[in-house]
Amino acid sequence: MSAVEIKRVVSKADFDAFIALPKRLSAGDPNYIAPLDFERKESLSRTKNPLFNYMEAEFFLAMKGGRPVGRISAQVDRRTGEVGHFGLVSGENDPEIFAALFAEVERFHRARGKAEIQGPFNLSINEEIGLLVEGHDTPSMLLMPHDPPYLAPHIEAAGYSKAMDLYAYLLDTAVPFPKAIERVFARPAPAGLTVRHIDWKQYDRELAAIIDIFNDAWADNWGFVPFAKDELDHLAKSMKMLLDEDLVWIAEVNGKPAAFGVGLPNLNEIIRDFHGKLLPFNWAKLIWRLKARKYSSARFALMGVRREYHGTYLGNVMPLYLFKEFREVGRSRKIRHVEMSWILETNMPMRHMAEALSHGEPYKTYRVYSKRLVP
Repeated sequence: MSAVEIKRVVSKADFDAFIALPKRLSAGDPNYIAPLDFERKESLSRTKNPLFNYMEAEFFLAMKGGRPVGRISAQVDRRTGEVGHFGLVSGENDPEIFAALFAEVERFHRARGKAEIQGPFNLSINEEIGLLVEGHDTPSMLLMPHDPPYLAPHIEAAGYSKAMDLYAYLLDTAVPFPKAIERVFARPAPAGLTVRHIDWKQYDRELAAIIDIFNDAWADNWGFVPFAKDELDHLAKSMKMLLDEDLVWIAEVNGKPAAFGVGLPNLNEIIRDFHGKLLPFNWAKLIWRLKARKYSSARFALMGVRREYHGTYLGNVMPLYLFKEFREVGRSRKIRHVEMSWILETNMPMRHMAEALSHGEPYKTYRVYSKRLVP
């Protein structure tokens, strides 16, 4: 048995191995859907992802017998104070591998004076976040992680404990809304409230409004990191093929943007048989499947309501009106299942709404872990 060695990812070959590892380890999992390789490369690119304007990050491979057997990232976002992050964690089911990976992450953060580590963040709270701890029996949705069940015990064995759980709810568009919600829609809409699609001809103005609402709505939430314009612009451009003006809404109160909602087709359903590859012919399949709407699931991925409306009737009903619009468009496109994710376990208003709409409990749970570092 050879010892585990940790290698910093530097070369193109290193990054290729870093990206490929989860696909190899999850090859036997029918619910694992490999992300597109080119998307992963752009996400981890220091020149293409504007997140690196705000972040210092290193990527590590665990090597054993000359082959990669594990991986992890260590990153520091200048906007998160004393807390450092880890992410992109994956490896063979071997405690020695994870002990070595987390020891490297902790060395990275101690050298930068961090007192606490949280994760996984892939790479930030505004991208993929959390480790799947419940719901392994269903495939993941777009931009949501899927992890093997053995991973959580290895993280906990390294001294990490729960910091926060995040929930995902699955809604069936064929199931009627609960009667209490139907009564809301049976009444006239509140005075001054209108819901409209985003105006792509005014892209900069609309993007600025969404950023402003998001940063205001989420400012008091756990782990909040404000979206910078270049980050959201990059996200919008990377999701350009998926973004549809009929699936993005802004709610206005007396003509002022007050809330927004973004729905996306479930790319994972579309690319399930691609195994991460677009060449030679999968790119054409992707374009055709999107154009022909060959998907039956979607994700309600982003939503925000200005804080001035929190705890008010308007603040409670605006998300309902946004989702009603999304459901009606989804039905017209034969979208049967919609995931609302992710929702903080402490966000009781959103949890109550999601549980009412889905007629049940969360169907997936993602966990963020934390560890205090001894100086």
